[in-house]
Amino acid sequence: MAGLQHPFHCLRYVNRQSVGQSDILIATAGRNLYSYDASSGQRLDVWPQPVDANVEGNAEDKSSDAAPASESQGPPEKRRKLSSTSEEQKDGKPGPNPKDSNKEASNSWTNIPLVTVAHSKYVVIMTSEDKCVRVLSLDNEGKLQQLSARTMPKKLSALTLTPDESNILTGDKFGDVYTFPLIPSGEYVKVQAPAKAYEPSATNLTVHTKRNLESLEQQMRQAALSKTNQAERVVLNFEHQVIIGHVSLLTELISVTRPADSTVGKRNYILTADRDEHIRISRGVPQAHVIEQFCFGHTSFVSSLCVPSFEPKVLVSGGGDNYLLVWDWLKNQILQKVPLPGTEGETTVRGIWDVSLEATADNADPMKAIFVALEGSSQLLYFTLESDNTITQQGTLQLSGNVLELVGLDSRGSILVAVDTLRQSDSTSAWKSSSQPPLEVFHLSSGKWAPVEDSMVIKINSEGTSTLAATIEEKQQKELNDSMYNLGNLRKRGDHDE
Repeated sequence: MAGLQHPFHCLRYVNRQSVGQSDILIATAGRNLYSYDASSGQRLDVWPQPVDANVEGNAEDKSSDAAPASESQGPPEKRRKLSSTSEEQKDGKPGPNPKDSNKEASNSWTNIPLVTVAHSKYVVIMTSEDKCVRVLSLDNEGKLQQLSARTMPKKLSALTLTPDESNILTGDKFGDVYTFPLIPSGEYVKVQAPAKAYEPSATNLTVHTKRNLESLEQQMRQAALSKTNQAERVVLNFEHQVIIGHVSLLTELISVTRPADSTVGKRNYILTADRDEHIRISRGVPQAHVIEQFCFGHTSFVSSLCVPSFEPKVLVSGGGDNYLLVWDWLKNQILQKVPLPGTEGETTVRGIWDVSLEATADNADPMKAIFVALEGSSQLLYFTLESDNTITQQGTLQLSGNVLELVGLDSRGSILVAVDTLRQSDSTSAWKSSSQPPLEVFHLSSGKWAPVEDSMVIKINSEGTSTLAATIEEKQQKELNDSMYNLGNLRKRGDHDE
């Protein structure tokens, strides 16, 4: 592979054997979304299609739509806010011309940080700079086609689905959680009553004392600011509802169905975490306004939550502390505090994943595993869940690059790990001179995980992803580093952050 390759940022395994179709691997790298045949590794589709892949149109159109060479090799300098939002984004409907929408889409964002899959046939993504939630269909051949695009008022930090996968849940960096249908039900226009502008009743002619004049000037400045805020307020022209609000930056959001037991019946819950060390347990929609409790125990921000599919009564949480906490989350009871390697105040949990494997010829007993990755680390911590709902570390897997994402391949008894292809191992800023394969596979045999060769992964690695120039400006390198390793920004450094 020539040059540097964008690493895979998100991985999702779509199990479709129940309907007699091939399983599919969904992945994001840079600004692109990929679909692969999970058995052969053959690339099925890339979204959006490259601009030069459209054979229609003349060369003048292509040159005018394409970004300059220097810009196409890295993120733009300042692209945090688009100049205008397309009708497609406002109304939640695809544009009239797919070719034109692909041209616009290919230059509208630099990465796709959030992905989830619904009903094994819809892919939900969040594109970064335009703050847009897009729903794409995934057909039997693995082809991707955009169905809707809905622009949010603030940049999202979390994305998931309700347990029935019919509604999308999003959390933004201002602490709000929104819910809206996976598939828009039709035309929706929010009726917004015109706000009456505030005007001070007093004037310079009726106020004479110095103190009253200063008060009047302050009121007039506030009135001008109110007019500006009203003009800039975003109207969401699609069906939506704000269901939860944090007073701090929301960092993680998961939706859980807890089965009935002797004390509590079957019920849906929404678990949210924020920068202020809080984990909130709320009931599911439509009772999300009911707060069951807060789980307090962390001393720094919480960046990752995991409720294992094989034991929904357990919650494993981690963040900016140098430990994990294992909870009986509905009882607000800490079951275990697990130390993590690293220096206190610098260790950051990047991800926590649960993997459940059935008994096979290689493994006589079923496996209930929990994997933990630290920010900027090439080591993957491996735990097992015990009968008393505590976790025990069984070992550490060493990878060739920093761990970014993980997904379990249940049918193979393996895990698929995405590693950083750009930075040196155990560094978030030092770059490599050449790329490495973006995916690695570990197989469980006799209770131990070992790296193996897999034909599917070999095929995916051979095709690679979108390329970067071997030499990139220092500013562009910093922007790429910040987009991939940004959890450290949540750490409070001084009194002004409290």
